[in-house]
Amino acid sequence: MLDTFHNWHTDQMGNTIFLGAPPRRIVSLVPSQSELLAWLGLDEQVVGITRFCVHPKTWNAQKNRIGGTKDVRIERVRALKPDLIIGNKEENTRVQIEELAEEFPVWMSDVKTLDDALEMISAIGKMTDRSHKATILAQQIRNSFERLDTSIAEAPRYPVVYLIWKNPWMAAGKGTFIDAMLLRAGLVNVVEQERYPELCQNALANLGAKAVLLSSEPFPFREKHIEELEGECDQADLVTLVDGEPFSWYGSRLLDAPAYFLQLRKKIADHSGF
Repeated sequence: MLDTFHNWHTDQMGNTIFLGAPPRRIVSLVPSQSELLAWLGLDEQVVGITRFCVHPKTWNAQKNRIGGTKDVRIERVRALKPDLIIGNKEENTRVQIEELAEEFPVWMSDVKTLDDALEMISAIGKMTDRSHKATILAQQIRNSFERLDTSIAEAPRYPVVYLIWKNPWMAAGKGTFIDAMLLRAGLVNVVEQERYPELCQNALANLGAKAVLLSSEPFPFREKHIEELEGECDQADLVTLVDGEPFSWYGSRLLDAPAYFLQLRKKIADHSGF
């Protein structure tokens, strides 16, 4: 099936860019979107990624590094002469994006829900002349989450807190993609504040979470942190490490997220009084 390429593309922040042809030199500023580009078969077209773009491993070892998500080396991007740069509102900095947009077509995602993620996948497929593959991927992800919805429809909703940082403790709050994924996993985020609030020790202990989830990213929580928090959060039935990617990577990795959520739910259930 042949894809139909369009010249004008509006991103998820409302900005429109013009592409004269399917891009041949793409720079990706977001790990989950780099992995998506790989899934769409754009190995030859992607010429630059961040140091945090760890998937696929071959790209991480071979592609040009252009710095981090929030400290993009503008001169390295400029040297790659991209005809498309793909970024994200939350992961990249406004100043750097605006500077890049003065010289290159920059398409920005803004992903807070599963529907946003599916829309992003579709849009990137259209921009890169991979609409057919992107449509198939989006439908596979949607089907996987629909099966998850069915399997947990009558199951308990466990109250949890999802920590992303230490010193100070910081949690994923409302209005984040992580919060949306917690909801889809049948979990109740007890943090009512927006975005990523800091939590004092007393607040963390008194949130009423039955499970404290310690994400693998951006702070690399380890086993030693479990013991520390078990002493502080004695109301919780479980303090456990979780893989941050199913909760915060909104590209092709979403295919595997529902299965991971089911495993996590079982672990919480095995330790809870529900």
